[in-house]
This record gives sequence, structure tokens and C-alpha cells, in this order.
Amino acid sequence: MTDQEHSVNTESVKTGEDATIAEASAGSTSAPSPYPELPDDTIVLLPTRNAVLFPGIVAPLMVGRPQTIAGAQAAAQLGKPIGVLLQSDPSADAPKPDQLNRVGTVAEIMRYVTAPDGAHHLVVRGLRRFKVLEFLDGYPFLAARIEEIGETEVYTTELAARVHQLRERAREALSLLPNAPQELAGAMEQVESPSMLADFIANVMDTSPANKQDLLETFDVSARIDKVLRELAEQIEVLRLSKQIGEQTQESLSGRQREHILREQLRQIQKELGEGEDGETEIAELGEAIDKAGMSKEAETQAKKELRRLERMPEASAEHGMIRTYLDWLIELPWSKLSEETIDIAEARRILDEDHYGLSKVKQRILEYLAVRKLNPDGKSPILCFVGPPGVGKTSLGQSIARAMGRKFGRISLGGVHDEAEIRGHRRTYVGALPGNIVQALRKAETRNPVLMLDEMDKLSASFHGDPSAALLEVLDPAQNGTFRDNYLGVPFDLSKVMFIGTANVLDQIPAPLRDRMEVIEIPGYTEEEKVEIAKRYLVQRQLEATGLTPEQCDITEDALRTIIDGYTREAGVRNLEREIGAVCHRVAMRIAEGEAERMRVDTDDLHGILGARKFDNEVAMRTAVPGVATGLAWTPTGGDILFIECAKVPGHGKLILTGQLGDVMKESAQAALSLVKARADLLGIEQSVFEKSDIHLHVPAGAIPKDGPSAGVAMFIALTSLLTGRTVRSDLAMTGEISLRGLVLPIGGVKNKVLAAVRAGITTVMLPERNRKDYEEIPESARDAVHFVWMSTVDEALAAALEPADEHAHAPNDLSDDQRRLASG
Repeated sequence: MTDQEHSVNTESVKTGEDATIAEASAGSTSAPSPYPELPDDTIVLLPTRNAVLFPGIVAPLMVGRPQTIAGAQAAAQLGKPIGVLLQSDPSADAPKPDQLNRVGTVAEIMRYVTAPDGAHHLVVRGLRRFKVLEFLDGYPFLAARIEEIGETEVYTTELAARVHQLRERAREALSLLPNAPQELAGAMEQVESPSMLADFIANVMDTSPANKQDLLETFDVSARIDKVLRELAEQIEVLRLSKQIGEQTQESLSGRQREHILREQLRQIQKELGEGEDGETEIAELGEAIDKAGMSKEAETQAKKELRRLERMPEASAEHGMIRTYLDWLIELPWSKLSEETIDIAEARRILDEDHYGLSKVKQRILEYLAVRKLNPDGKSPILCFVGPPGVGKTSLGQSIARAMGRKFGRISLGGVHDEAEIRGHRRTYVGALPGNIVQALRKAETRNPVLMLDEMDKLSASFHGDPSAALLEVLDPAQNGTFRDNYLGVPFDLSKVMFIGTANVLDQIPAPLRDRMEVIEIPGYTEEEKVEIAKRYLVQRQLEATGLTPEQCDITEDALRTIIDGYTREAGVRNLEREIGAVCHRVAMRIAEGEAERMRVDTDDLHGILGARKFDNEVAMRTAVPGVATGLAWTPTGGDILFIECAKVPGHGKLILTGQLGDVMKESAQAALSLVKARADLLGIEQSVFEKSDIHLHVPAGAIPKDGPSAGVAMFIALTSLLTGRTVRSDLAMTGEISLRGLVLPIGGVKNKVLAAVRAGITTVMLPERNRKDYEEIPESARDAVHFVWMSTVDEALAAALEPADEHAHAPNDLSDDQRRLASG
């Protein structure tokens, strides 16, 4: 029993079945007693499981066991007192004499009530202690012959001191008790008898039934007071420590308790409004997900802070959805998830050879990269960038690398991106804000170490929204991307385990700082032989599967493939080639589906009926059959291409007319070429009056296509010289190179792509600047074997190699020097 449950008139003492008192009004019975008279020294016993009744205490009892009900009814009908006795074995439902203590309290029944539910309630008052002399048999209840124990009080100074000390200790204990009832202190002050005071305090003390039984069995008042004082001293010490601990923790707990109370009130309000029925479960699930996400310390702190905000926010609030979305992003990011990386160089070589034909230098560099990665997994690996024309397999190379490393692959298209927020994300203050493409790709990959391909890096553009290429500087710097901070997340995310691979068509359009952070691997276009092999190994099979055909139903011969490559496509890659092969397969599929044939063999003669007339013809000889036409080599974003320079002389006043959508650089090259021709007119056998009486028109066909670049100077010089000397340019020859006014041939770029373009166009001789001889090894071996190279340092060497010998019927001046005759004759 605790002190909060006691008063002088209402003691809670339970017997039989443990239960609380039910207030009910029912009269006690007055029928004749069916029980025999009990001798004066015999009393009915009411055993209790865990309660002790002290003399002078009024307490309610509830009886429920048949034995105790029979005893209570017998005592009430006989008008006899009862003996309340504590069981030594509380678990016994029908206690035997050896399961009962020998000292109890004689009590009178003040009221007997039977409730409508059948429960029996007593209100009793303790009178005196008693001692059991003998348990009696033959009764339907417990009965015993007893000896009452009287109280002997000799009031002495020593006893008075004990009583005073007992009152002080009791007052101190009451002061330490939280919410102690005031009536308890008043009732204690009214008790004057030392014996009753000790019993009163013993009754209200929060101690065990065994201790209370011991106090009941202590008949000497002084000894009893001493025991009560010891019990009080222990309880006061416990209360003091409890109060001290409570005061120390109250300050830290008060804020938390206040927050809990307010949150509970908010939850109840939301529940009444129909808004928060599932909110508590949702918050608990989010908290559990945050704990399992493996976030960094800073991210977890931010997530829990936002979770607390979400918990206090109504679901109808617009910000509730924003915070929930933000937490979902934090939880679903792969903070600690890493794909198991298995690098087997032999297996990687097999995968690369299986997925791609040719590209030996590119594959070798990739294998070197993987070997370093295997030996030093924790090292900072370089950022690779594949540069080459469309359709050469840049994206599929990235997929092969991911497969060889056992990592997941993700692709981010940067073409047309002009907003920095596409990389770094939008701040959460904006409506509809989202993380940048980098974070979105990592969430989709579900791992922190995928292979991420940044496609079309040369197509980035700056605007008033910022420069996305500048935002990529941090992403692609191994020294900085370990703490990449997305504007939406607001916390750092480690990108150091991500393998970034960039792709571009034009290297020059990538900003220099960004280009400096990457290791560039150039992928040239394919030769005709390589395209044939690629078509046979990959493209035909892929298109057959796409159209539902089998190799037995559709057979495309090698000659047909060569004709498609030569006459229907002109590209560095194989994208259009695959498209044309697909068109052939579609036609075959239609014929088979209509039942016109069971299988078809497509040869060269069948292509005209399927694909139409040839789209490209070898027009080099036709174009260069007249003086004033030269064949140049140009570089375009789609690979190399041949470029025709045409010149014509018309009556005029010495003007240079340029047409064909030429850029500023090409216009300057044309002016420099004309000036060089004028400077060497005497050596070339050209009369100066020609420049005064004629206008020279220089045209580059395909005028709808803008053209620019510094590599057409040699071709323009040769074309102008051919026009003014009447000598034609060799039809099987193409040239590239820039010139200076001193007649020097300067180096150019894109040698590989230009040579491949010459091979595709049927050129057999290529003229290259001497200073580009270092690029010879980068040209594919098949292309080197297909053409003859002429290396030139000056325009004189270019003239000797490019121009056909002078027509013997041409009217050349008779006063030419030997050097002039040599140059004129080639």
C-alpha cells in the first residue's frame, strides 16, 4: 500500500481475490444464524494475501473466496468480531494452519455490503492484537482459539523522545512525498497514544507485508517505535535521493515533456480534424528508415531535424509535402550501398571484344585503367572522356566497362542543358524543386559506385541560369567530389566512388578547365572493312531480332553490305548503316508475312528495289576534271568529309568573291591563298594583268552548310593556281593543311577522321603537312594501307604533287626562267 491510498477512515486492505472496493448499497442480512455459537476465546479468522490490519485502523475489505465469505457471514450474523490474519503463503487459495501467521488483529465489522454483482464488501476497524493458541476444526471457515494482547504503555522521558523523533521523521517523510494528502498529516497530529502512533505510521508506510507483520508482532511499544524509525530512515534516504535525481533531470526533461505534451495535444487536434490518424505510424516508419539508411552524420542530423518539423506540421500544409519529399530523397539515396567490384582483366578483355569490333587502342587503354583499379582500389582514378563522331560506340563502351567491372550503369544526357541547377539541383525554397541529374542518377542506380556516363558534354551551353559546365568542375574533380553538395539536399554526398565517363563529338567545344580534368580517348571513325565486320557480327543480328526474323529467313550478302556502306551511307560511325540494314529487314519481313516467300537472300542487285537509287557516288574524278577545282579534307562533328574548292575567273577589277557559307577563318584562308598566288605569279607563269582585269570567284559547294576551319588553305591555293595556270588537279588526290604568306604548310587537327573520309570517298593519295607526321600512328592500319601519303612542308611541294603536267599545247611565255619552267611542268 502507498501513502496516497490511505486515510484514517479509508484503509485499502485486500483479502481473497485482489480487487478494488466497489461502492454499492445493499442491506446486511438479519436472518437467524445457521452457525453454532462460538466460545468467548474463539474467533472467526479472515486470512489476507498481502495486507496487514493494525489496531485503530478503519479499512474496507473485499472477500471473494468461499471460505472467507462463510466466515464473514458467520461473524456478522453472530455479532462476533473477526480476526484478520496475514497468510505466510500468499499463493494459497484455501490456506491451512501452517500457511498462516500466528499474530493478527481482532476487528469489528462496521458494515457488511453485498453488491448487485455478487461481491462481498466489509468495513472493519482494528481493535487489538491477538495470538493464535489453537486452530479449530469442524467449521466451514477458519476458526481459532486466541489470546488477546493488551497494550502496556508506561510514559517515560525516553518514550516521549522516541515519540517526538517518530513525529519529526514522519513529517519529513511526508514533505518528501509528492502529492501527499493534507488529511494524512492532520490525522497523524491527532494521534496521542505512542502505540497507536506507531501503528498508524506503520500502516501508511510503503513497505512490504512481511515488514508490517513484523511490526504487528512487536508487542513492546519502544521496540516497535525503534523499528518504525529504522524503516522511516531508509524510506527518507530513498526519497531524498529520488528527489535529488528528479531535480537534476527535471530541467533536461521539462523541455522534452513539454514538447511531448504539446505534440500529443496536436495529435489529438489533428485526429479530431481527421488529419493525423496515420501520422504517428508514418513518422515512426520514417524514423526507422532514417536509422537504416546509413547516412553520414551531417545528413542524419539534418534528416532528424526535418522529421521533427514534419511531426509538428499538419498534413494539409503545403510544406508538409515538401518536407516528406525531401526525407524520401535522403532515405532512398545509396549513402552506404556499394556494388561488389570484381575486376578480371581476361574477362574484361573478352567482354570488350565481344561487344565491340576494332578500337584496339581504346580497349587497351580501358584495360590499363581496369588493371590500375584492381591493384589500387582506393586510388583516385582519372575521369575518362571518349571523343569521336556519332555512331562509333561511345555509349556502348561505357556499358561494357560497367559489365566488366560488375557495376551498375547510369547515363546522364547533357545535350541542351543550359541551367546549372540541372547539375547541382534547385534549392528547396522553390516550388517543385528536385535534386540535380547526378543525385537522381545515383538514386536510380541504387549504389554509390556505379559507372555514370555524362553524354554529349560538348552540347552544354551557358545562359542567365548559370553555366552547367562550371558546376561539373566539382563533380569531375577526384580531389573535391568526395564532398559534393547538391543544392536540394543541402548536405555533402560522396561521389569519389563513382566512375565517371564523358562523351563528346567535338573536343574543342568543351571548356578548357573541364577538359583538363579528364583523360581524353579519341575514337576515330571506322573503315569500310571494319564496318562490314561490325555489320556481320552485330548490326544484322540486332535488326533480325527487332523484326522477328531468323538468319535462315533473311540472308544479306557481304557484297550487299559493302554496297550499302559505299552507296547509301557516308558516315564515320555505323548508325545510318544499321538503319539501312533495318530497312532491308523490314522489306523482307513484309514479303514473308504476306506469304510471298519463305526466305530471302538480299544481294547487291536487290538493293535498288528496296532502298532506292544510290545516295552517294564517286564524283571526285568528275569534279576535278577541269582546272580550278581541288579536293580538300574537312573535319565535321559527324567525322571527316571531303570538301571541294571551285574557282572561276570572270572579267572584273581584281575582286575576290567568296560563296558557300564560309566562316571568318576560311575567308581569311582564301585571302591568304590569293595573296600567296599573287606573290608567286612570276614563278608560276601568271601575268599580273590577270589580277587587274579579272574577278576571281571562289566557291565551296553545298552552300547551305556553314563551313569554317583553318585547314583549307592548301586546297584553296592549289585551286587558285590550277585556275590561273590551266593545269588540272589530280582526281585521285585530296589535301589538307593551312598555309602562311611565306609559303609554309602548317599542321592541322583531325588527321585520323580526314584520312578515313578520304578512304570512304575513293581517294588514293592524301597530302598532309610534314608537321603532322606524328599523327601517322593514330591512323588505322587498314586506312594506311589503302592510301599513299605525301608529306609537304611548303606549297612548292604541294604544287609538284597535286597538279597534272602542263598541257603541251598551252601558250606559255617564252621568257620563263628554268625554275619557272620546272614549276610550270610539275
